[in-house]
Amino acid sequence: MKIWIDGRYCSREDARVSVFDHGLLYGDGVFEGIRAYGGRVFRLREHLERLYRSARALLLEIPLPPEELQRTVTAAVEANGAPDAYIRLVVTRGAGALGMNPRLCPKPSIILIVDEIRFYPEKCYAEGIALMTSSLRRIPPACYDVRIKSLNYLNNLLAKIEANQAGCLEAVMLNQEGRVAECTGDNIFIWSGGTLKTPSAMDQALEGITRDVVLGLAAAAGIPCAEASLTQYDLYTAQECFLTGTGAELMPVTKIDGRTIGDGKPGPVTRRILGLFHEEVRKP
Repeated sequence: MKIWIDGRYCSREDARVSVFDHGLLYGDGVFEGIRAYGGRVFRLREHLERLYRSARALLLEIPLPPEELQRTVTAAVEANGAPDAYIRLVVTRGAGALGMNPRLCPKPSIILIVDEIRFYPEKCYAEGIALMTSSLRRIPPACYDVRIKSLNYLNNLLAKIEANQAGCLEAVMLNQEGRVAECTGDNIFIWSGGTLKTPSAMDQALEGITRDVVLGLAAAAGIPCAEASLTQYDLYTAQECFLTGTGAELMPVTKIDGRTIGDGKPGPVTRRILGLFHEEVRKP
């Protein structure tokens, strides 16, 4: 494995960041999880656009222009000989003095990892998974906007721990008003009343790249789809449910808080969209 850090490649064993990096000390930084399929980096432009938006919101100056960073990501995939890979692109505030003042960090740091990832066991893609609703609420925009894909994932992590303790692989997170936001690492969709529905960013859902791909594929296939405010009731009474994310791709959901979704198996709309997605990522 060749890890790219600030302009040079190093091995996994030799990869180092400063203990004074504010990304480590305070979660001060942004990141993207990206996929490569058949040597083609999927939706790289969209990922980089979101990365730069997140950085702009944090007044974090990424030390490479988007075009150069795009070439760097593509080169890293080639250098690792990994046509099918998960790419983690991280930009930290960089090393500075102790204390939370970002002005004490003169130069941001860029880290690029090309590796494999498996969010869920393979059998779950055929059988679906069970979710539970976390008791923790998604951070409201009055605190900070979760559209910033920052290194501080404590809110999600605590909900993930809660899911693990309950014997579930993933947890639904609600916002302060009790509406469905997203899961700890994935967006959520339901099929209900003849329409594919997913929460909007205004309900504290991350504007997921895979989420947007699915909405586009559904619309092109003539499947009615919309952003919608959802509650637990909508989840419990849905005919189908699935999750989307770069790491997870598309994961069927067959049970939420002990309620069986549909007939307890991945439904026809879920299977159709999964097929469309697999075709999309393999396009040359």
